[in-house]
Amino acid sequence: MRPLSMPLIACVALLIAAPRTFADKKSESKFEVGPAASYPSKQTSDNVTIAAVAYDTDDLAHTAFGKMNPYQSGVLPVLVIIQNDTQVAIRMDNVKVEYVSLDGSRIEATPAMDVKFVGPGPKRPQPNTGSPIPPGLIKHKRPLAAWEIEGRAFAARMLPPHESASGFFYFQTRHQPGAKLYLTGLHEANSGKEILYFEIPLDKAR
Repeated sequence: MRPLSMPLIACVALLIAAPRTFADKKSESKFEVGPAASYPSKQTSDNVTIAAVAYDTDDLAHTAFGKMNPYQSGVLPVLVIIQNDTQVAIRMDNVKVEYVSLDGSRIEATPAMDVKFVGPGPKRPQPNTGSPIPPGLIKHKRPLAAWEIEGRAFAARMLPPHESASGFFYFQTRHQPGAKLYLTGLHEANSGKEILYFEIPLDKAR
């Protein structure tokens, strides 16, 4: 077998790399998040600052989700920024976040991977009940099946000293005046000590 010539090798390498290049450009769509201290809705406790912003307008949604507005489909995205100004790392793998309305009603965050099943369109795939068409072959359009939903969800599990992490939590609710974000489950990595809960107003000026 004749060895591949250099021009042919270069062409093969280009074909393999091209899809990855396009994916990288897509995943790097510009979305900027400021320091936690720069947002009006925030709380500081034990040298940890958490800020939260409810993305309930078209203008806000456009900055993070492009043409898609999750709020129009019944899902309220809340951006959370956590700044660790302590001297120890913070574990965040057991964080629990709730949307608390003025009357005390609590709504737990919907996992990012489940958001695409909210609203119009099919729900989670169900076992085949006799239909001649396998469920996986039935194509439906899901308004919230966009990469930004999971790609920009809060995913950090550990936060080193003097670092910050940010991302979205999603709630199946309409945004209500006087609502707060209630966050628990932060622990010091070395001692296991739990950091005080955070209760952040969501209706301050932005």
